[in-house]
Amino acid sequence: MAEKKIESDNETEAGDAAENEESMIGNICNLQVLPPGYYGSPEQGHLVFNASFESGNLGRVDAISEHEFDLFIRPDTCNVRYRVWLYFSVSNTRVNQRVIFNVVNFSKTKSLFREGMTPMVKSTSRPKWQKLPVKQCYYYRSPEHQKNYVLSFAFVFDIEEVYEFSYCYPYTYTDLQDYLDVIEEQDLPFFKRELLGVTVQQRRLDLLTITRPSNFDDDVMKRVVFISARVHPGETPASYMCQGLIDFLISHNELADVLRKYLVFKIVPMLNPDGVYLGNYRCSLMGYDLNRYWSDPSAWAHPALYTTKQYLTALGQNENVQLDFFIDLHAHSTLLNAFMFGNAFDDSGRMEKQSVFPRLMSVNVEDFSLSNTNFNNDELKSGTGRR
Repeated sequence: MAEKKIESDNETEAGDAAENEESMIGNICNLQVLPPGYYGSPEQGHLVFNASFESGNLGRVDAISEHEFDLFIRPDTCNVRYRVWLYFSVSNTRVNQRVIFNVVNFSKTKSLFREGMTPMVKSTSRPKWQKLPVKQCYYYRSPEHQKNYVLSFAFVFDIEEVYEFSYCYPYTYTDLQDYLDVIEEQDLPFFKRELLGVTVQQRRLDLLTITRPSNFDDDVMKRVVFISARVHPGETPASYMCQGLIDFLISHNELADVLRKYLVFKIVPMLNPDGVYLGNYRCSLMGYDLNRYWSDPSAWAHPALYTTKQYLTALGQNENVQLDFFIDLHAHSTLLNAFMFGNAFDDSGRMEKQSVFPRLMSVNVEDFSLSNTNFNNDELKSGTGRR
């Protein structure tokens, strides 16, 4: 079985959590922020910030002036080391009101904001997410913030409505459930949705099977490709990759039909539903980076991981199943393009075999980077899905 981890746009290294602002527990809820020194009644243009919604994250707002605000990311639940994901709304705006937002407490310094990535924005009358223009965003070491790296972006509220801002394209637990409900309603003969288990907060852990109808027979020999995604909540591009893959596999494309004929695709599209719902970047509800617990997951602390591993183990022990691939979809916060991480093996034949897939990808996919693809035995990656 070849083990690979496909990355796209968002991995993290934990930063050091220290100062008082990193002890924030919850998201702000409809917080109206008044200018410094203002003691009158709130007026139009005194912004109201909110992150108390699904996948939201904003823990604190400080008004520096009437036009400038420092924003503090809420750390992951039960783990103050991770502060990257950001998703909040702003209301009570004034027509043509100009503001500067400074995101001041990122837990890491390296970022694709250095490479032209910018936050996303949408509003009530413009519900499609758009990237902020590069010329309005600055990522720099700020002397006003103890020389920490800060993302500052300028924005103009052109009309009075609710605006939403996000680190990158959001993809929520509800988005996934709605998407799977639509597919299930089509009653496709080659698609099956099952409840593999539930999370600590009793959210669904979905298992999808996509293959030709005859392959659902337990007695038929099968070649299985197992795919998982979204073990890290803030890596939303992983969900978009997974949804695109599912869309293709259930399509009437001739290649999709060939794949369904010869292979069985088992897909767990969201390994960390609680973390996604809560607006965490890296961790589960209880503060665990689940992608470090594959070697010995706990049924109590890591139920989604535990159930998935039990299922994978059963597949591997089934004499009618040949488990060809385990592919774990991620994203990366500092590297561009798509690439793969995998293990290094002493067996030269096995190493040669697993190198075929990334080489095929590099030939056929314009955005695939073979130079960023890496196979190693790094001890820091112990307990990850590929180990």
